[in-house]
This record gives sequence, C-alpha cells and structure tokens, in this order.
Amino acid sequence: MVRPDTYQEVRKHLADLDDAALEARFWELADKVVQPLVDMARTHTSPSIERSVLMRMGIDSRTCMAVVAECETRGLLGHGAGHVVYVCMQAWQCDAPEAARRLAEGDGWDVVEAKWGGAR
Repeated sequence: MVRPDTYQEVRKHLADLDDAALEARFWELADKVVQPLVDMARTHTSPSIERSVLMRMGIDSRTCMAVVAECETRGLLGHGAGHVVYVCMQAWQCDAPEAARRLAEGDGWDVVEAKWGGAR
C-alpha cells in the first residue's frame, strides 16, 4: 500500500510563518496540550503523591510526612508540597532538604502564606 504524500497540502497553513512564528506556534500548542494535565494535577493529588515528590527532591521520609501534613492542614496540597519547599529554598537560598527540615520544624510558613495567602 502506498501512502500518498500530503505534506505540502497539510502544511499550507504554516507556509507563511517564519522560524520565530513557528516556534511561538509550537509553544502555544504545547501549552494547550499540557494544560489539562496541569489542571488535573492541581485537583487530583494526594498526600502520598506529594511525599513521593519530596522524597525525589532528596528529603527524608519523616520530614516529608511532616511537611505534607502541614501542607494538607493549610490547604496547600493543590500547589504541591515540592512547590512549597521550592518557594522556601528560593527565599532562604538553601537546598531542598534544608528548606523541608525548617518547614517541618515550623519555620517559614509565613513565607509560604505570603506567596499564597490563606489557602484554606
């Protein structure tokens, strides 16, 4: 079976675009494809998923449990526990385990609240 070559016909709507416009179109379509996954991740996470994310950031299990529990209490799981730790890493200029340790000890939740406000 020979497949007819339809490349020239199918690409007509892209023919007038330069490289910059093609790249912009690519990223526009990539965002459009990924957005449902991002939306689903915001509403379909769980404490176990968030602990898993933190463990992959190099954080020990006990610290993960403490940070995720506090994120859940504060209504922040939808933002992602990793994101919470990342915000503190940026604020404190430290690595993930250190930021998570400080969060687990109760430090830094004011930094998180400043980012997202009262998420509850």
